[in-house]
Amino acid sequence: MPNSPSAPLPIILIAGLNCSARLYAEQIPALWQFGSVIVADHRRDDSMAALARRILAAAPPRFALAGLSMGGYAAFEIMRQAAERVAKLALLDTGAGAEVPERTAQRQPLIGMAKNGRFADITDNQYPLLVHRSRHGDAELKANVRAMNEETGAAAYIRQQQAIMSRPDSRPGLAAITCPTLVLVGDGDQLTPPALAREMAAGIRGSRLVVIAECGHLSTLERPREVTGALVEWMQS
Repeated sequence: MPNSPSAPLPIILIAGLNCSARLYAEQIPALWQFGSVIVADHRRDDSMAALARRILAAAPPRFALAGLSMGGYAAFEIMRQAAERVAKLALLDTGAGAEVPERTAQRQPLIGMAKNGRFADITDNQYPLLVHRSRHGDAELKANVRAMNEETGAAAYIRQQQAIMSRPDSRPGLAAITCPTLVLVGDGDQLTPPALAREMAAGIRGSRLVVIAECGHLSTLERPREVTGALVEWMQS
């Protein structure tokens, strides 16, 4: 049954790297029925620990928590710091492992672009990796991604990359997660592929795995109706 109006549950949403609140624009109206919806500020810290502390300091005493990609990494850190405050957890297009050298090597040129006045070029560089191949020519979606990048800015992007690269391995803590958990991924996600979602779902007892068809990494923007439906069902669980 959904939460009654007399017992709302606030929801904290954490966006991904170089993404802004508009990442969840299509989901917020549907989630509002369950309680206040807060899009966390994840732009000001260069470590997951500091980022999580900042979010927790501003958060209600108890809340539902959803994060996409980098937002998922931050959600795992929040679970380490204050699992008792998280009533429900949604992990969207993310992974539980630590950074691997190959990914760091891919990030370094992007950080260099941000430092050397070419931050605006990052959208063109990364867009094909962020969305399903069927959306590569979607000008409206690309403009939305570019707008999020502009709203983040180069300095915050560099801090976010530093936080991602230094994140710890969250896999040892998966078995300790006991709240209702949704694990969701696009079937064509190139950056955090379905295998990572299956690993998380297998490690979190009682979790629900949802794979969205014809969808890449930015599932909330690419397939908003399907993702919103999964999140509503999660909040009703």
